[in-house]
Amino acid sequence: MFRYIMRRVLMLVPVLLGVTFIVFSLMYITPSDPAQMMLGANASPAAYRQMRSDMGLDKPFLVQYAHFLFGYKHPVFGYKGLVFGDLGRSYVTNRNVFELILTSFPNTLVLATGALVLALILAIPIGIISAIKPYSAVDMVFTVFALLGASMPVFWIAMVLIYTFANNLRIFPAMANPGNFSSLVLPIVTLSMYSMAIIMRMTRSSMLDVMQQDYIRTARVKGMDEKVVIFKHALRNALIPVVTVAGLQFGSLLGGAVLTEKIFSYPGLGSIMVDAIYQKDTPQILGSVCFVAVTFTIINLLVDILYGFIDPRIKSAFTARKKRK
Repeated sequence: MFRYIMRRVLMLVPVLLGVTFIVFSLMYITPSDPAQMMLGANASPAAYRQMRSDMGLDKPFLVQYAHFLFGYKHPVFGYKGLVFGDLGRSYVTNRNVFELILTSFPNTLVLATGALVLALILAIPIGIISAIKPYSAVDMVFTVFALLGASMPVFWIAMVLIYTFANNLRIFPAMANPGNFSSLVLPIVTLSMYSMAIIMRMTRSSMLDVMQQDYIRTARVKGMDEKVVIFKHALRNALIPVVTVAGLQFGSLLGGAVLTEKIFSYPGLGSIMVDAIYQKDTPQILGSVCFVAVTFTIINLLVDILYGFIDPRIKSAFTARKKRK
C-alpha cells in the first residue's frame, strides 16, 4: 500500500506540469497586459517598460515559465519558484499568493464540505429507495428530480433560491458570511444540487446491479431480514462506485464553486480566482490552480485508500500482486 501511495504522489508531478503549462500558456496569449493594468492608461512609456522588466514580462515565454517553476528574483515581485513551495506574489496586491490561498480556501472548504454532506445524506437514501422499488411511481418521481438537479444551471438555481427565500420569504440572507451559518444555507443547497443528482443516480444504478447478484438471492432464501440484506450485503458492495463519484464530486465542488461564491458574494477561493482572471494576475491564477490540482489529487488518493476499507477484496488483491512481484 505504501508503494502504491508513493506512486500516486509521484504522479502529481506530471499533472502539475501539465496544468501549469496550459494555464500559463492561456494567460500568456490573452491580450491584456498586467503592467498596463497596474500603471494605468496615463503611464509613460519608460515607466511601462520598467514595470514589464521588473515583472519579468519582457522575457520569452519559456523563460517566464521556467522562472515560475524554478525561481527568479524580480527586483519588485521576487519569489523562489514553484519547486520551492513559493507561489510568488500577486501582481495586484503584492501579497504572498500562498497566504491569500490559505486565507480563502477554508471558506471554500466549508462550502464544499457542507454541499457534499447534504448531497450524501439525501442522495444515498433516495438512491436505495429507488433501487428497492424500481420503475415504481416513487422511483419515477426521484428520477425526474435527479434529472432536473443535473440539468439546471447553478446560477439559475441560486437566483431562484435568492428570490424565494431571501427576497420573498426573508428566511435566509442573500449574501453569504463565513461566520453566519444561516447565510450559508442557500449557497450550500445551490452547490449540492448537481452532486446530489449524480450521487443519487449512481447509488440507484449500483444498487440495482448488486441486487441481481446470486449472493443476494442466497441471503434471501436463507430467510435473512430484508434490512440486513439491503444494508449489510447489498449496500456495502454497491458503495465502491458511489465513493468514487463522491470523491470526484468533492474535488469538483472545491474547484467549481466559482459561480456560487460570486453570486452570494462569498469570500472563497473561487472569488479570488475570478478577480485574478479579470486583472490578469498570473501568479494568483497559477497558484490557485496548482492548489486546486494538488487538493483534487489528494482527494482521489484518499478515495483509493478508502476502497480497501470498504471492500477487503481490493486490499487482498493489491497485497497478492505485491507478493507475486
